[in-house]
Amino acid sequence: MKSPRWKQRPEGSNWGDFGADDQLGRINLLTPTVRLRAMQEVKTGEVFCLSLPLDHPGGAGIFKHRKAPAFVHERRGEHVGFNYRMSLQCACFTDVVNDEAVLVYSQYSTQWDGLSHVGQMFDADGDGVPERVFYNGWRAGIELLSPLDDPARPGAHAIGIEQMATAGVQGRGVLVDLEHLHGRERVLVGYEGLMAAIDAQRVDVLPGDFLCLYTGLADLILAMNKQPDPQVIAGSCAVLDGRDERLLQWVTDSGIVAICADNVAVEAYPAPPGRGEHYPALPLHAHCLFKLGVHLGELWHFAELARWLRAQARWSFLLTAPPWRMPGAVGSPVTPLATV
Repeated sequence: MKSPRWKQRPEGSNWGDFGADDQLGRINLLTPTVRLRAMQEVKTGEVFCLSLPLDHPGGAGIFKHRKAPAFVHERRGEHVGFNYRMSLQCACFTDVVNDEAVLVYSQYSTQWDGLSHVGQMFDADGDGVPERVFYNGWRAGIELLSPLDDPARPGAHAIGIEQMATAGVQGRGVLVDLEHLHGRERVLVGYEGLMAAIDAQRVDVLPGDFLCLYTGLADLILAMNKQPDPQVIAGSCAVLDGRDERLLQWVTDSGIVAICADNVAVEAYPAPPGRGEHYPALPLHAHCLFKLGVHLGELWHFAELARWLRAQARWSFLLTAPPWRMPGAVGSPVTPLATV
């Protein structure tokens, strides 16, 4: 389906397939039938939290431009709004109240990448000049505004994370246990490695599924007690090889709605060099977020769930993982729940 925003779409993309103005991408595949299928995965009713504490990894050693959460407590006269005695307003009151604000970088810890997180320079209007474009042709400077574009209303006025939040992020999760195969060794996992892991676990990945990758990196981060060593983290645990074209084609063909991993970027960053003069620094992000509308989850925490699933000789579960309904945001903290 053509769109007034683009005359040509990237090769291998699904722009327009869900409608000219689509803002959800593959989340459209989470139909009532797909959700009902996912609910059949619940056998015991046990629940696993898949989020790190949101003050992890700690500091700014891993993310130079992202900071740990900071608490703010507003003043109330000579006091602050924490352990505040309401009897200061009226002697008859017995209440002691706490209030706060928390400054949170949306992609500091366990998170969803929104479709507005990563775009590309691409000639969408066919005039021979690449523009800053995002999934389904939404444009930087038009729908996606920086403070330099419009100081009064910056943010993603299309494909913001609130679109995902209202779509009902609940479906079948499938965990691939790369940590069991590779330990903490730094390994680039391409198509053959991922297929070998899936085949070894004898699990089917179905259209509408959430592919979840356990590598052990979140466990390593927790053990560092909010003092992460960037060199150790960069040299540890499995990551997807975003330059592997067979892997990218499998993501296209599989019909998965998202990839969720317990590492920093799902894929290796920096990635191996690409072909030609110009190529994405984050090829898996470009393929998923920009071309297909496949959301990416990063820094999830799968260790406890992985142990339970391995003991039960099963690998699928009901996943519930809505982001914050924050209009205009390009990503969001998330507290995913796996129900088994």
